[in-house]
Amino acid sequence: MNYKVYVLEDDESIRELVTMALEMAQISIKSFSKISDFLEAIDKELPIVILLDIMLPDGNGLDVLTKVKAKYPHIQCIMLSALSQELDKVKGLNSGADDYITKPFSTLELIARVKAALRRCVNEEKILDDLIINKDKMEVTYKGKVLELNNKEYQLLLYFVENPDVVLSRERLINAIWGYDYLGESRTIDNHILRLRKLGFSQIETIFGVGYKFRTK
Repeated sequence: MNYKVYVLEDDESIRELVTMALEMAQISIKSFSKISDFLEAIDKELPIVILLDIMLPDGNGLDVLTKVKAKYPHIQCIMLSALSQELDKVKGLNSGADDYITKPFSTLELIARVKAALRRCVNEEKILDDLIINKDKMEVTYKGKVLELNNKEYQLLLYFVENPDVVLSRERLINAIWGYDYLGESRTIDNHILRLRKLGFSQIETIFGVGYKFRTK
């Protein structure tokens, strides 16, 4: 199951309340009480939103926030904390949090803020656990790093991931990306694919005599 939300909270009653509230709102959620379990899970499967307590028995939630944002900057991070002073909120937001909710909180407000965070990611399509494409920004994040792609490289990668595990002929790719009236060198597509492979997309397979395939399984 792909969970949209992870929550890291050591207080069992709050953890259960958050889980119940979001599940009732039909938002899939997975909860953690230990930082080590949370970090292990996030490296295996990326959520869209994380809810983080600050004061944890095995560490500081702000340190966890810094680690997550450094590696996965696209993940929406909401702090859940009993620290309600203005300076506490400012510190959390300056550390990279996208939102800050103080305890005690209304479950309706919690749901609304989580839904708002999910809407901010509505144009981000998770193709693989480590590949995010933001169509509004024409931005690709791969393994936690935003890639610098030119327009054709972006279009080509997007076309591949929108046609996963499909053998695509060179002619089809050229027509889709460069247009039917393209009169340039046909080898240009090979150069673009070579560039994508150098960026780490080894799942772009050459199907000899036919074209290419973006392998996802």
